[in-house]
Amino acid sequence: MAPRTLSKLSKALLAPALALGATVGLASAPAQAAVWNSCDQWGNTSLNGYTLYNNIWGSGAGSQCVWANSGTNWGVWADHPNTGGIKSYPNAKKVINKPITSLTSLTSSYAVTVPSSGAYNTSYDIWDTDYDHEIMLWVNHNGAVGPLGTSQGRVTLGGHTWDVYKGNNGANEVYSFLRTSDSTSGTVNILPVLKWIKDTKGWIGNETIGDVQFGFEITSSSGGLDFRTDNLTVSGG
Repeated sequence: MAPRTLSKLSKALLAPALALGATVGLASAPAQAAVWNSCDQWGNTSLNGYTLYNNIWGSGAGSQCVWANSGTNWGVWADHPNTGGIKSYPNAKKVINKPITSLTSLTSSYAVTVPSSGAYNTSYDIWDTDYDHEIMLWVNHNGAVGPLGTSQGRVTLGGHTWDVYKGNNGANEVYSFLRTSDSTSGTVNILPVLKWIKDTKGWIGNETIGDVQFGFEITSSSGGLDFRTDNLTVSGG
């Protein structure tokens, strides 16, 4: 995972001031894009309570287009070169804005269709409102990608078993949970993960959870690959 000097959302908001060197092409979005599509580097929209971002934030990127039938059914076509470093994190975001101790539940179900080639991970990216802490839940990954930080062992939480890593990218703490077996569909109980980080490990305090994002962190997809979120729900509060 490449270090981040700003959160992904901050980069989207500060796009005019950034010069990341990404070249965004004009490749056509798939025909499924009946509601919305964008090939803009920071293209975004809100649908059905979710915010969608094209979010090409890394340097050396190629072309990428996002399309959506709804906030929970969307996809990406990406053609990023076969080089190191994360190029993008197209995602759908649900805003929570509640302290951990005020949450009574926080769950998500997902179903994705991902390519068999390329280098990427499919992941949740969960942020506190100050963007001091980033919690990543990798549900699958492919190619030469890996988490930031050092191994913290293995734990079973929220219905899955994860390999845990802890690191810092220079701007915020990063806690990465990698499923020990890849999955393209399932349900994750997120709240036990947050409580384990807070209560068992003491890595965070009673942070206010701001965003729950779900998407594809793409390092390479040479020749053009399709990533599709067939279904997504984030619920709780």
